[in-house]
Amino acid sequence: MSRIGKLPVAIPAGVTVEIKDNVVKVKGPKGTLERTFAKEITIKEEDGHLVVTRPNDNKKEKSLHGLSRALLFNMVEGVSNGYEKKLEINGVGYRAAKQGKTLTLTLGYSHPVTMEDPEGLETVLEGANTVFVRGIDKEKVGQYAAEIRSKRAPEPYKGKGIKYSTEVIRRKVGKTGKK
Repeated sequence: MSRIGKLPVAIPAGVTVEIKDNVVKVKGPKGTLERTFAKEITIKEEDGHLVVTRPNDNKKEKSLHGLSRALLFNMVEGVSNGYEKKLEINGVGYRAAKQGKTLTLTLGYSHPVTMEDPEGLETVLEGANTVFVRGIDKEKVGQYAAEIRSKRAPEPYKGKGIKYSTEVIRRKVGKTGKK
């Protein structure tokens, strides 16, 4: 039995779940999420919890069991609390600016890098060197944060670039001079 798959997903107060033909719609104070799950997996609502079951122990059903439960948990968590990724910009002259839904990054290139906030996500600046990506869909928040980071990934010699706040950059020693 899948250790994650057999755990029920608690539905907090203020969150409603509709299940119809393996299409799950979750509504909460932050918004609404909808996802279609594999037909092999059964999702039921039982006394304030969502229970995910599988019909047999085939390899495909086993792999879908834990995945489906994790996706359901992320949906419920997203509409009730939301998700956030924190990015830090390090480097002389590297900074971010926000105007409307447009994020402008100055990253040492000959031109500023502009990015438009996707639907359902928002970027918030704290100072000129910290960017928060917020939204209700964990997948989209992580993807957009990764796209921002990819504009100038941190380098190992001086640590310049965009990194996640929890990320540790393994530093390298530079060249040494001749003697």
